[in-house]
Amino acid sequence: KNDVIVLDHAYHGHTASLIGISPYKWYQAVDGVNRQPITTHVASCPDSFRGRHRVGGLESTTIEEVAALYAKEIETISEQTGGVGTFIAESVVGCGGQIILPDGYLKKCYESVRSRGGVCIADEVQTGFGRAGSSFWAFQEHGVVPDIVTLGKPMGNGYPVAAVVCRRELAESFSSTGIEYFNTYGGNSVACAIAEAVLDTIVSEGLQNNSLEVGNYLLSKLRSLAASYPYIGDVRGMGLFLGIEFIKISDSPDDLQPHTELCSFLVDFLMREKVLVSSDGPDGNVIKIKPPLVFSKANADILISTLERGIIAATESGQY
Repeated sequence: KNDVIVLDHAYHGHTASLIGISPYKWYQAVDGVNRQPITTHVASCPDSFRGRHRVGGLESTTIEEVAALYAKEIETISEQTGGVGTFIAESVVGCGGQIILPDGYLKKCYESVRSRGGVCIADEVQTGFGRAGSSFWAFQEHGVVPDIVTLGKPMGNGYPVAAVVCRRELAESFSSTGIEYFNTYGGNSVACAIAEAVLDTIVSEGLQNNSLEVGNYLLSKLRSLAASYPYIGDVRGMGLFLGIEFIKISDSPDDLQPHTELCSFLVDFLMREKVLVSSDGPDGNVIKIKPPLVFSKANADILISTLERGIIAATESGQY
């Protein structure tokens, strides 16, 4: 089947076919053209902080209940379409706002899709190669084994190289068609040598463990910062893949209005101070932290102190 399930605000690539499964790209269009193919079905991004289903708040929903509610959408789409061909998701939703998938969510989704003959794809382009810290691939955190895994970006440490890993049955299914796969630069010896060197370096320099150790340190520091500044609504992440979500101050636990302006100010403030981060998420109110895996605790301290100075400057200006 050609039907594909994707998560809202997901980004999976920039070719025409991948834009067709990337709501993040559709929403950027200003010409009024609907770019969603009829075969692409969008499920809610499983944001447990400010999404459709939330932990706590007035409903006092648990993380387990939130995971089940979001996973139910995948099951419903599979039923309504008579079984989709593919379900694709990042193991941590990057452009959607550094969203950590709730425990049990991905496992339930995979079970629903596979029970109807579908294939499950893990997009590890942003999250792979040790960045998750406690595991080499972020999907391992969810106790699942995908049918296909897409890899890229850090694979060459800046050099353009990417890969697709799949189950043997899928490779043989494609091969049986008789259609040759060809890529002008496929198997490029320089790219392969560089990718090998990157893997060797990750292992020899203990970069996965560094990601875990420094990531936990940074996460702890950010949560301490959040306790002092109510503009910081949520701090989340794993390893060196973190997000800080900014909200407007309110007395209601369910009134989580995005503070896009403050987030934008802080990204610019940090850049002027030579600390590079970016913002993302549906409302542009999440600072994304994805430093090189050699990032140190000293680097983390600079980030924290500079961010705090930025928040103080924003507060004192009276504009935020």
